[in-house]
Amino acid sequence: MCQHQPPCPSAESTDREAAHLVAHHPEQGWSLLCNGVLLFEDTGELLPNGQVIAPTRVTAAA
Repeated sequence: MCQHQPPCPSAESTDREAAHLVAHHPEQGWSLLCNGVLLFEDTGELLPNGQVIAPTRVTAAA
């Protein structure tokens, strides 16, 4: 899918969020990356194979 040189990280890579933006809709809270990953503003992700990556939650230090 990616035509960039060097190619963007694949959807299976741990650095998949580094791929180029194809579509960005901040008013709806999501972006589509060139590797097919849907990235949501809450840091959740939907991979092209249907796998859901839960949002990263940051906890406050006591």
